[in-house]
Amino acid sequence: MRSVFLCVLLRDLQLASRRRIDALLPLAFFLVALSLFPLGVGPEPKTLREIAPGIVWVCALLASMLSVGQLFAGDMADGSLEQMLLAPASAIAVAAAKCSAHWLLTGLPLIVATPLAGLVFNMSAPALQALVFSLVLGTPILSLLGGLGAALTLGLRSGGMLLILVVLPLATPALIFGAGAVGMVESGLSASGHFSLLGALLIVTTLGAPLATAAALRISTD
Repeated sequence: MRSVFLCVLLRDLQLASRRRIDALLPLAFFLVALSLFPLGVGPEPKTLREIAPGIVWVCALLASMLSVGQLFAGDMADGSLEQMLLAPASAIAVAAAKCSAHWLLTGLPLIVATPLAGLVFNMSAPALQALVFSLVLGTPILSLLGGLGAALTLGLRSGGMLLILVVLPLATPALIFGAGAVGMVESGLSASGHFSLLGALLIVTTLGAPLATAAALRISTD
């Protein structure tokens, strides 16, 4: 399983390097969406600081969903997905590798770009640190849940809409706890409870999502 995981992960990263525009689209959406909110809401610093955590998390969620729909579709179309799933235990490794590649290509760049949100929304240094840490814990959850949704809707008509309907309710707790942690820091309170809940969600999702995604892929390719 380890060799399958590494092979699929490196393959996806190599393919993304050949399609750099597609790989950068979620990051571009994230930055453009963040820059538009101050124009619409107004330049009031207090208002921007209050809405910043929720705005950043919503933009991160939507940016993650932009590319997750194609996580398995291309391999399904050219038949390579079926070849990957030939080994009895390879489905879990394939699912984990695909989600890991999605996080490296989407979630990690969003985290790196998040300090720009601190400048746009006039956030304090402690609040910005809490926001970055919440995204470090939360963006892998979005990638894992996105992979599950992509596997469940693979090959279906209107799969993109169904994917959103499947993933958004599952990702809502991560969004609430992630934005809530920053709000607690802004209020001068401890955010350890929110971070603990985010960590628990990450552990549960890491253990359960690849198994469910592997089962969904088996069903979709049968």
